[in-house]
Amino acid sequence: MRIEKFSYDNKIVKYFAIATVIWGTIGMLVGIIIAILMFYPNLLGGLHDGWNSFGRLRPLHTNAVIFAFVGNMIFAGVYYSMQRLLKTRMFNDALSWIHFWGWQLIIVSAVLTLPLGITTGKEYAELEWPIDIAITLIWVVFGINMIGTIIKRRERHMYVAIWFYIASLVTVAVLHIVNSFELPVAFLKSYSWYAGVQDALVQWWYGHNAVAFFLTTPYLGLMYYFLPKAANRPVYSYKLSIIHFWALIFIYIWAGPHHLLYTALPDWAQSLGTVFSVMLIAPSWGGMLNGLLTLRGAWDRVREQPVLKFMVVAVTAYGMSTFEGPMLSLKNFNAVAHYTDYIIGHVHIGGLGWNGFLTFGILYWLIPKMWGTKLHSTKLANLHFWIGSLGIVFYALPMYASFFVQSLMWKQFTVDGILAYPNFLETVTQIVPMYLLRAFGGLLYWTGVLIMLYNLYKTAVAGKFVANEEAEAPALEKKVITGGYWHRALERKPVLFTVLSLVAILIGGIIEMVPTFLIKSNVPTIEAVQPYTPLELEGRDIYIREGCNSCHSQMIRPFRWETERYGEYSKAGEFVYDHPFLWGSKRTGPDLHREGGKYPDSWHYYHMYDPTSTSQGSLMPTYPWLYEQYYDTEGISEKIRAMRTLGVPYAEGYEDQAAEDMKRQADEIAARLKVENIETDPNLDIIALIAYLQRLGTDIKVQETASVQ
Repeated sequence: MRIEKFSYDNKIVKYFAIATVIWGTIGMLVGIIIAILMFYPNLLGGLHDGWNSFGRLRPLHTNAVIFAFVGNMIFAGVYYSMQRLLKTRMFNDALSWIHFWGWQLIIVSAVLTLPLGITTGKEYAELEWPIDIAITLIWVVFGINMIGTIIKRRERHMYVAIWFYIASLVTVAVLHIVNSFELPVAFLKSYSWYAGVQDALVQWWYGHNAVAFFLTTPYLGLMYYFLPKAANRPVYSYKLSIIHFWALIFIYIWAGPHHLLYTALPDWAQSLGTVFSVMLIAPSWGGMLNGLLTLRGAWDRVREQPVLKFMVVAVTAYGMSTFEGPMLSLKNFNAVAHYTDYIIGHVHIGGLGWNGFLTFGILYWLIPKMWGTKLHSTKLANLHFWIGSLGIVFYALPMYASFFVQSLMWKQFTVDGILAYPNFLETVTQIVPMYLLRAFGGLLYWTGVLIMLYNLYKTAVAGKFVANEEAEAPALEKKVITGGYWHRALERKPVLFTVLSLVAILIGGIIEMVPTFLIKSNVPTIEAVQPYTPLELEGRDIYIREGCNSCHSQMIRPFRWETERYGEYSKAGEFVYDHPFLWGSKRTGPDLHREGGKYPDSWHYYHMYDPTSTSQGSLMPTYPWLYEQYYDTEGISEKIRAMRTLGVPYAEGYEDQAAEDMKRQADEIAARLKVENIETDPNLDIIALIAYLQRLGTDIKVQETASVQ
């Protein structure tokens, strides 16, 4: 047997680990800031160009935590574990570094564009088309490096962690490419290729499965490697790993529609999402149990070692969040939980508990290993664990309490059959104490991160980093091996394994999306629905730029408590010209789908400048820059042309007169404001935004409802 000598590349792991800690610290700090903005909206009010508003910082926080913090940890863990599991150095060092620096540049581009309002408006996919292309290219680099490493391995069988890495690689690629189909209008402006119902289905097929295949499956791979290593125990069950893996990747991809229950999405798609979401609990908990039972016989060490403490809580949080997901897919529970703070608590149990704590556990194990020393302070690591755990409790429990307040107040009717709390603001003011506690919990959690940062730094300083770790292993034998468990044969064929993983995740997406796009009855047309005017289209872009859809939904569900409060429930055909859709996923403010004509132009003018002037006690931020900045009249022709390409029925050549129509409508709004003693320039952003808000929900005749802002 020929023994080959080689070295593991620890330097690339080091850089990804450092990036994880840096971006995590920044991303969580932004999270604390926006948590404070929820009850103190003008905390950063000294600057008035909009970059520091909640609507612009919120996607910065989500992108920083998901793609910078978690993303870099995935790559650090994958590069470290793959080399050792496959007994080979990564396929190509140059590709590793292109991957690292390319990913960091993508993150920096997000930091630069999102606060400037450069966004697609699609949740977890806000980055504009040039950055989307860069993500695709870097992901291809990562894929070549990963598959190349698997092919040149010295270990014939692929360990379970590698299965999850492969599934994550192919699925994230498919999700990103399909969801990012967009038509560029300018260098940093595009429109989603899909509209309305179809866009909603694609977006939440992507959004749910970005959680599945970026925040879950790669971390399961990390769990299957680092938890047994830290516990010095084998994985509890190889057979359970097989069932867990194949069932999870096949079922997960179907569950996206449970984010759209009781919306204008076709009922059959909603039902599919519900059925597969309920089924999903079985493989999810199979993974949780496989992780926890791996620690059998090692519970004494769990009490003593902070690394294992973090990992146990992480796996438990994974179990909790994967129980909540199927529960939220049940229509009776979703009816009251959707659009409430329950969703925020649910997401952060997964983010803070599963992703955060597993990351911390891995870092506390990994850094001493690579620097050849012991952890600087076990006491500080334990302190981090308890502070972080308290942070999760103080974050999540207030959100669950907030959910009860919101759902009960939104649904409450008096004995006379009228809404007990018609004013949406009444619910907002009631949950302010919960928002205070959430911010405190976030601050506790972030404090723990700072403690870890110090502890890891002192650990590294005390040791000596080994950039190229010497290793040796027998060369891979080319002979055919027969017999053994059936799955072993599949593990020896990485290309076939990758193809089968791809097939498993494609089935659900194809079955859900193809009929929605091809069968016309899924989106019945409404003759009265017309395209947006040029000024309304521009106003819609401003609405997206300011992140208004982060706090306001545009989807009235067919419940009495919603139709009484907002108006006629939303129809699928009303959204056929919406690129992208803006149904929203959280109501911090009231639904706006029937906002058009509910108030005079002057009300919107005053409301955006100082919300408390029209809604006493409002926690909505002010938008003074809308009264200083001018919308783009020159670019409207390209926008109209792009919309026509997407199927919006603007007349051929209409782009040539769009600017003139834009000016005419703006002058009309300015004239109406002048009647109410408001002198304003018709070319200001606020005028375009008013035009859009006054259009919402006016295409169809709706029942008369009381003013309930």
